[in-house]
Amino acid sequence: MGFKYCAILWKTLLTVGLVVFYYCFSIGITFYNKWLLKGFHFPLFMTMVHLLMIFVLSAISREIVKCYSGRPRVTLSWTNYLKKVAPTAVATALDIGLSNWSFLYITVSLYTMTKSSAVLFILFFSLVFKLEEPTAGLILVVLLISGGLFMFTFKSTQFNSEGFILVLAASCLGGVRWTLTQILMQKAELGLANPIDTMYHLQPLMFLSLFPLFLGIEGLHVSTSDQLFRYHDIHALLLLLSALCAGGLLAFGLGYSEFLLVSKTSSLTLSIAGIFKELCILLLATHLLGDEMSLLNWLGFAVCISGIALHVALKTAHGKGADTHKWHRTELSADMELLLMGREDEEEEDS
Repeated sequence: MGFKYCAILWKTLLTVGLVVFYYCFSIGITFYNKWLLKGFHFPLFMTMVHLLMIFVLSAISREIVKCYSGRPRVTLSWTNYLKKVAPTAVATALDIGLSNWSFLYITVSLYTMTKSSAVLFILFFSLVFKLEEPTAGLILVVLLISGGLFMFTFKSTQFNSEGFILVLAASCLGGVRWTLTQILMQKAELGLANPIDTMYHLQPLMFLSLFPLFLGIEGLHVSTSDQLFRYHDIHALLLLLSALCAGGLLAFGLGYSEFLLVSKTSSLTLSIAGIFKELCILLLATHLLGDEMSLLNWLGFAVCISGIALHVALKTAHGKGADTHKWHRTELSADMELLLMGREDEEEEDS
């Protein structure tokens, strides 16, 4: 009995630790982006630096796993790469780019609330691609989330239409992004079940997808900016470059921590943690950044969160993909342990 309680306690502590680890990156990058863009008004350039950092770190991670495991990592052919990865890469690049762009205009609280509407678009595109079936429960989820979003933005004192449209477009693209990513990672013949391999293959196309938009909107301003290419203070330039690289580390760590949390616990844990993360961000935004929220705004947030919680409950009750998730945990956890904790027994995952 004592051993059983110790195992339960260890599992609980591990889950809490992984959730905190995930929160550090997820909440951290939200406030980092808002902080940096207050004085550096080039969100697309910032995003491209992050993409480059993620690609480099993913490549290093793949080599580390390859050296320790002795197993070669998957490398797609050009045909599969351009036909099957490109749509996901384009949607992901635009989602991230527009999300970062919106920080120039809106508050963290409005961004967080609007971004949560991505669930609506994910459900919509899941229905389009026949990954989900329409049910009364899903209709209720849509009504709750959309109603909550309307209540949150109604007569908001810090509402900005331009920023709201940007982040809403990003949410729509996020729905496309995650639907295509799910399809991409479930294609066994591609071998991209490990998110490290997925990130490695996505980043180059994401960079190329965002580059024309960057040239058209920010290219001339960046090339003539005193903060970058026409700098006067080398120390200020090095600090700025260090801050941009730190954002890249946060972006890579976010994807890494999400995968680690799912591989060691479950996707349900990640979904529930995401709900409480939204609340943490809103509370921090009101206390640290001075974001103003009325009672109607908080009620809208509560309605929206109840819709997301209902969606999580329906997914859990339906039990879709339980066998797939079990395969992911047993096959992918080895790579994560090699990268983060070394070789150790996996008996706890089987219990």
